[in-house]
Amino acid sequence: MNTEQHQDEKTGKKARRAETKSNLKTLVHNSSTSRIRNAGRIMRYGAASFRRNIWLSIAATLVMTVTLVILMVTVFASLILSATADAMRQKIDITIFFAPGTSQEVLEEMATAMRQDPNIKTIELADSFTEYQNFLSENGDNTDLLLTLEDPAMQDLMINTMQSTMRIKVNDPNNLDSIRQIVETNEVFQAHLDLEKEPTYNVNQAEIETINSWATIAKNGGLILGAIFLAISILVIFNTIRMAIFSRREEIYMMKLVGADGSFIRGPFLIEAEISGIISGILASTIAYFAFDFIAPHLEEYGIDVSAVSMILNSNMLVLVYAIVIGAGIAIGSISARLAMQKYLH
Repeated sequence: MNTEQHQDEKTGKKARRAETKSNLKTLVHNSSTSRIRNAGRIMRYGAASFRRNIWLSIAATLVMTVTLVILMVTVFASLILSATADAMRQKIDITIFFAPGTSQEVLEEMATAMRQDPNIKTIELADSFTEYQNFLSENGDNTDLLLTLEDPAMQDLMINTMQSTMRIKVNDPNNLDSIRQIVETNEVFQAHLDLEKEPTYNVNQAEIETINSWATIAKNGGLILGAIFLAISILVIFNTIRMAIFSRREEIYMMKLVGADGSFIRGPFLIEAEISGIISGILASTIAYFAFDFIAPHLEEYGIDVSAVSMILNSNMLVLVYAIVIGAGIAIGSISARLAMQKYLH
């Protein structure tokens, strides 16, 4: 009998465990279903609230779009101007002029001394005859000049007046002191330098400094404008949510009475603000894309390097740009809504 009772107890425990597991599974399933159902309701209520306050929603969306466009323009301008300045630095070469008739052998000797400087990237040498040939190539469309230079005497005169040159490209155009020192202290350099033409140490430096200043101005100005419109966006969305809370105050009161939790009450307001952020992000990214596509060819005509931005917008990275801008819009909307709810939802 005791054995039978023991068996019955074991069977009962197993049955109770099975029932408990079944109840827990049902509870988890119902809980998950309830959360999904609540999330769906929150999204529907938020979309309905967005439509209900359509004019305020449109105003908030447009202001946020302007904010995001300004921030994107600031980033793009900084990239473009920095790339342009870097491209100009790459094109800078220092030209050292030597007296006409300086031989190729002497030029090679001076180039060997110059290559000891680690800042040197490349050196291009040209004696007087090579410079004369370059002169003819550059003026190939000047028929009168070419006819004049067919005279052997004129050719000799031109070659005898052409300076020999050393054109140097450097790794760091802002650090030329070591090159100056070689030119000013090396005896061979001093013996053959052309006294009428100084080395072109500072050519294009003014243009690079101007572009760098533009980049700074664009960055600082963009950030200031972005901050102003960001504040306006937050205020507009703040007031939109405040008015939505005010118009639905009785509904919110009833929801609290029937036991609705805080997340269910706050959710629709967050969804409303985040919808504005999503639409603003899509609009801002699209406007920036087409505006850049229109203006880029005109910028390239003036020698402005747009390759960095073009590479981003004309590749798979465009999806990432959209995602970042939309994320920024959602963040602005969410922060604004939370500030309004913290102040007025109580």
